[in-house]
Amino acid sequence: MKRVKTALVGCGKVAGIHAEALRISGASELVGVCDKDASRAQQFATKYGGAPFTDLAALLSEARPDAVVICTPHPLHAEATVAAAEAGAHVLVEKPMAASLEDCDRMIEATRKAGVQLGVVSQRRFYEPVTRMKAAIDAGKIGKPILGVFQMYSWRDEAYYQSDPWRGTWDGEGGGVLVNQSPHQLDILQWLMGPIEEISGYWGTLNHPSIEVDDTAVAVVRFRSGALGSIIASVSQKPGIYTKVHIHGSNGASVGVETDHGATFVAGVSSGVADPPLNDLWTIPGEEDLLAKFESEDRALASDRDVMQYYHALQIDDFLTAINEGRAPAVTGEDGRIVVEMAQAIYRSQRERRPVKL
Repeated sequence: MKRVKTALVGCGKVAGIHAEALRISGASELVGVCDKDASRAQQFATKYGGAPFTDLAALLSEARPDAVVICTPHPLHAEATVAAAEAGAHVLVEKPMAASLEDCDRMIEATRKAGVQLGVVSQRRFYEPVTRMKAAIDAGKIGKPILGVFQMYSWRDEAYYQSDPWRGTWDGEGGGVLVNQSPHQLDILQWLMGPIEEISGYWGTLNHPSIEVDDTAVAVVRFRSGALGSIIASVSQKPGIYTKVHIHGSNGASVGVETDHGATFVAGVSSGVADPPLNDLWTIPGEEDLLAKFESEDRALASDRDVMQYYHALQIDDFLTAINEGRAPAVTGEDGRIVVEMAQAIYRSQRERRPVKL
């Protein structure tokens, strides 16, 4: 496969994971890195390669990348995406896609107009337990999905919110647990259950008095198929319990994944992932005894890999392959927009005291 000239924008906490994933993938030639902090850009370039820049326009004109990976805080994603697209570069952007639907639409329109691909990071889709669920659902093994449940009982301490000035603020993040900690599982829920008709929800700031945004949210979902769903997302359980997505079918069978055990991963802070993602529910007729086999396989796989880097590399490989093959990536800008819309619908539902149609 042709190596894709790639640049990385934003050299903060999550950027190191992307740089290692780009190296692991072998399909990328890192030609430039960009950060408004010149020292940080230089240090990052020294460690991972590529020329350092402090100005995105200069990077795009001088390094001339085929693709740009954007790792800035999400309120800045739209500006960088539009600039990259106008320079003819494909764009892979970290989750969440943006802080507003308006920004999402700007990004989709700019990349569509330029004829370049837009992908959004959701590497947990590539977890073996999640791909098993997707394959089983697509094969009709649970009948039709009729109930989808996302539960996050996680934890964030004061040090986390103080680690960056934008964390925990409406202006800096555009939201809290729904926007920052939940996008992966919101994406998996809608990916497995299908298009959403409407959402009704509530949110609160229940045990983090120093922040403005939600640390807890609940919602009820009605899917276009007539199926129902529920969302409980919280970072108020010290030291963190688990994060799960369960899908229940019309024939009575159920499949599920525990994507995270304890508190969810914090890029640049957590040293690794102690527990691998596992299927924790599997009642498909004739396959009820497979859980032990799945767990053994997945624990063995996780024992010799960095889970964050490995699955980022899988998604980056897919994105670079999509560029070379002229196809859409596995997780598109439209997919990323749905997740932003889900969070915004919950905020709007509480504000307007009514269900919100998507």
